[in-house]
Amino acid sequence: MFQKILIANRGEIACRVIDTARKLGIKTVAVYSEADATSRHVQMADEAVLLGPAEVSESYLKADKILKITKETGAEAIHPGYGFLSENADFAEKCAAENVVFIGPPASAIRAMGLKDAAKAMMEEAGVPVVPGYHGEGQDPAMLAEEAGRIGYPVLIKAVAGGGGKGMRRVDSAEEFPVALGAAQREAANAFGDDRVLIEKFLVKPRHIEIQVFADGHGNAVHLFERDCSLQRRHQKVIEEAPAPGMPEKMRAAMGAAAVAAAKAINYEGAGTVEFIADVTDGLKEDGFFFMEMNTRLQVEHPVTELITGQDLVEWQLIVASGGTLPVAQEELLISGHSFEARLYAEDPDNDFLPATGPLLRLRPPAEEDGVRVDTGVREGDSVTPFYDPMIAKLVVWDKNRDAALRKLGAALSDYQVAGLVTNLEFLKNVASNKTFAEADLDTGFIDRLRDELIPEKPPVTDKHVALVVLYDLLTEAAAKEASAGGTADPYSPWNDSSAWRMNDEAHHDYTFTLAGDDVEVTAIFKDGKYHLTLPGGVIAATAEILEDGSIRANLDGHQVTAAVIQDQARYIVIFDGKQVSVNRVITDFDGSGDEGGAGAITSPMPGKIIQMNVAAGDKVAKGDTLAVMEAMKMEHSLTAAADGVVADVFHEVGDQVDEGVTLIRLETEEE
Repeated sequence: MFQKILIANRGEIACRVIDTARKLGIKTVAVYSEADATSRHVQMADEAVLLGPAEVSESYLKADKILKITKETGAEAIHPGYGFLSENADFAEKCAAENVVFIGPPASAIRAMGLKDAAKAMMEEAGVPVVPGYHGEGQDPAMLAEEAGRIGYPVLIKAVAGGGGKGMRRVDSAEEFPVALGAAQREAANAFGDDRVLIEKFLVKPRHIEIQVFADGHGNAVHLFERDCSLQRRHQKVIEEAPAPGMPEKMRAAMGAAAVAAAKAINYEGAGTVEFIADVTDGLKEDGFFFMEMNTRLQVEHPVTELITGQDLVEWQLIVASGGTLPVAQEELLISGHSFEARLYAEDPDNDFLPATGPLLRLRPPAEEDGVRVDTGVREGDSVTPFYDPMIAKLVVWDKNRDAALRKLGAALSDYQVAGLVTNLEFLKNVASNKTFAEADLDTGFIDRLRDELIPEKPPVTDKHVALVVLYDLLTEAAAKEASAGGTADPYSPWNDSSAWRMNDEAHHDYTFTLAGDDVEVTAIFKDGKYHLTLPGGVIAATAEILEDGSIRANLDGHQVTAAVIQDQARYIVIFDGKQVSVNRVITDFDGSGDEGGAGAITSPMPGKIIQMNVAAGDKVAKGDTLAVMEAMKMEHSLTAAADGVVADVFHEVGDQVDEGVTLIRLETEEE
């Protein structure tokens, strides 16, 4: 076994690898960018070395520098995690040339599965069923359009070298094909340095089911059953589960055998995942699944497999990479219970799941006990930046069956508290409590099909929320005044008093909040041992205290409640009864009066880079025209005109990095 390994990754997967390495007595070396200098994985490792600036091209993709650090620190092997260099065959070869073990498959296997078109051809030869489509070398747009017509719409354009939804577009008609092809090629080139695409038949009701495989260098290969990854948005997974609900034993055996055959066909070693698409128009059938791709690395969703099999897949990786044999044989592997993984992302479900950035002002996961596990690379106070994947954590649960595991998932999500930036937490709660999801009526269009149920209107701000904000503000101000007074020469000075005393009036505090677009006045008076709050719905009497964990416990006219209140300048986030709302206080410094966007403004929906600007001042545009294209977190986002008009100003150009809310283009429209 290795004495020391370097982890060429960041975030939760780096922390995950460190946990297992520590269990096995292996020392770890972390690498990090300037943006990650104080991150969790850096502090967990035995030692850490700076790579470079925040951009991945200057840090986590610096293969030669990572190898140099490996040699200098005396590490014997590199664990690449997933993403970054994990499926880079050239890097695997460089490791071998430097006598450094690459904890992953051989370069030949990575290459064999790295190009989707070649991989599908190889699988066809091996007898593994594949989706009808075009996997050839030709890339002429007219020829590709002709092939799409031959296959029959709808079709899916996919990057040959891609994964994770990047370089992928669904096309429903010949008219849409040219624009979709161009966008997919640009995104593929940006993410993978290769703009080639393939075309596949788009199955109308598919389920995404994948098989975990493992092989060693001694000719042994097994599968560790399946995971259902059908719940996706923007072609990226959100909730995974194992085993796949409703899976017939004959189909499980057929898929497992096909996956092992795929691994053996390329002399695979280490952890891998063979991804299949299953046509469930008539239910799951042993002859109704098709090979999509093989990911030659550990998957994000590997914990659900670990929980149903009782195996540590990172430990298996280290055993195999150090020359050992697989810990167990196929017949020794059994499925026990059911597991779900929910990916907590900094993203906005109300805005097509666009990624978000910002500070984690509050991050309180549920307790890790009784079948609840949290894999994360961040802590309260950290920030999610635009440079990397916006995943905050993976919440993983296990129980004796699917119903029990789903109830546990819902309870754990209700206990999760995140504030400071937009997340998909409420969305995940809605999925976990959804009747259709509970019935396992799954397909990859699940989220789009049930969007109104899963992304309902935001809960309203009530008097109770406002009362909690006012009480929190009063108590924290009083505590701050008390602490300040203790350090002054005159602690009894009236300027250190927090009672809001007035020389010729009853002591009171006044607040103004914006509720449903209107400014609302709220008054707080303290008398007879209680706060008397004048709220939009009337006056209530209240008492309150701040608890040790920073939450507030209040009695509101006899109703005792406990909530979390987090202040972000003039915005207060209230987490109460499993729901989160924002209450905005009107303060001169933060009232937004300087906004110059206007109705004709095209603004940045998230922090990112402008990669295409299609208009100039004076151009006429029609409603729906694509005016600019932004790239954020390796995904393209088109900005379109909301109405017919004329471009008055263009404030930025290709290559500019812009923040969320920045005005990029100003239109003069008929509506103005």
